[in-house]
Amino acid sequence: MAALPQRRLGKTGLQVTEIGFGTAPLGNLYEKIDDAVAAKTIEAAWDAGLRFVDTAPFYGYGLAEQRVGEFFRNRPRDSFVLSTKIGRLIKPHDPGEEWPGVFKGALPFKPVFDYSYDGVMRSFEDSLQRMGLHRIDVLLIHDIDEESIGSAEETAAHRKALFGGAKGGGYAALDELRRSGDVAGIGAGLNLWEVAESLIHEGDFDCFLLAGRYTLLEQEALNSFLPLCAEKDIGIFLGGPYNSGILATGPIPGAMYNYEPASEDVLQKVRQIEAVCRAHDVPLASAALRFPLGHPSVAAIIPGARNGDEIARNLATFDHPIPAALWTDLKGEGLLRQEAPLPQ
Repeated sequence: MAALPQRRLGKTGLQVTEIGFGTAPLGNLYEKIDDAVAAKTIEAAWDAGLRFVDTAPFYGYGLAEQRVGEFFRNRPRDSFVLSTKIGRLIKPHDPGEEWPGVFKGALPFKPVFDYSYDGVMRSFEDSLQRMGLHRIDVLLIHDIDEESIGSAEETAAHRKALFGGAKGGGYAALDELRRSGDVAGIGAGLNLWEVAESLIHEGDFDCFLLAGRYTLLEQEALNSFLPLCAEKDIGIFLGGPYNSGILATGPIPGAMYNYEPASEDVLQKVRQIEAVCRAHDVPLASAALRFPLGHPSVAAIIPGARNGDEIARNLATFDHPIPAALWTDLKGEGLLRQEAPLPQ
């Protein structure tokens, strides 16, 4: 099998495969996955050449990291790039006490927000132990936004813990880990580009994981965030290239957009995009996976997968040839912003 193309991830200097492997599904996101199936999924990703893996303590409350480590600790450490996150400590939880959440059949723990210096160091060490690895390549601040935390007041308090407080806050811990060589790069994993942009003005970051927000449907990040990333050589890798579903399924009844049923306006725009794709014999999903890589700051996309069939489908979708005329026609129809860089 030919090696997948690689790109440099911003100031980290790391080379990552253009398509990576997102592991939220391995934390039993929305539905339970058997351990054997999870192991075969990771093996399929490896066999397909995916060498950039993103995980987090939050995914299954430690379960995804455990599953990732079970496979990757038996592989040469320099043969893959691994990203995980800080911001939530995973604490013991009484299984008899109901713990609502999106992870079904998670481990008997619960996530507790902690962006302090000590919290970051504890989270980093816990992740190393869960995975059985001696090194993490990229360490990201996870979900430091009101949408995830729940209120403006709590978010402000956590931002203060991140950029101040005792010992200089969680950012000081991240910077210390980077300067010591324990991690190659630091950044944040977020759902909103506006929050990512605000962080750039608070610290020196190497990369960001952005969930959606720069897709065939959404290019508002071109307003200021992506130009700022290009100026500061900050690398981007993108989760959610399908906007949580609709760019994979097309505008079918019940299609999901950003985790909610798509509005008629969104459905209509996707119908128009899909019609242009069809005219060029290109699946909508293939255009969705390829489009973000046109921007020079975007190093990789990281779709998740629940099984080996989904890995194979992602690769086949990614590899579908796309003529340059498709992008030209999408711009001509006003379906892509004129200043959006296009894939080569």
